[in-house]
Amino acid sequence: MTEVLFYHLTEKTLADILPGLLEKCEQKGWRCVVQVGNQTALDVLDMVLWKQKPDSFLPHSKVDDENSKDQPIWLTLGTKNPNGAQIRFMVDGATPPDLSDYERGVYIFDGHNEAALEHARGRWKVEKSAGHAVTYWQQNGNGGWEKKA
Repeated sequence: MTEVLFYHLTEKTLADILPGLLEKCEQKGWRCVVQVGNQTALDVLDMVLWKQKPDSFLPHSKVDDENSKDQPIWLTLGTKNPNGAQIRFMVDGATPPDLSDYERGVYIFDGHNEAALEHARGRWKVEKSAGHAVTYWQQNGNGGWEKKA
C-alpha cells in the first residue's frame, strides 16, 4: 500500500514549498519524480530548483536529459520513472500512473484554483478506491500544515 498525501496550498505557492519537500526527500536518500501538468510549469520548476538557494541547487534532471537515471530528482510531463524514484509528486493537474510501485505519492494543488480543487477531489477518490493510505493536509495562516483527513 502506498501512502498518498494531498497538499492543499492556500498561503504559499508551489515554488515556495516544493524545493523544501524535495530537499527533505534528498536528505533521506529518496529519489523523486515530479510529474508536471504542462511544459511551461515544468520549465519554471526547473529554474526554481536551480536558483532556490544562492549557494546551492537541488540536483535534478528533466524529461529530455539522457542522464535522468543518475539524478535524485527528475522533472517530467509523462508517467515514466527512469531514476527509480520511491516518491512521485504530481503538480499542476498531473495525473500519475498507478502509484502502487511507489512508497509515497504527493499531490500538491492550488486551493485558489477551482479546476485544481476538482482534480484533487477526483484523484482522492481514485487513490482511496485503489486501497492507498490517503491523507489531506491544508496550509494554515502561517504557511504550516494541518492534517484535515
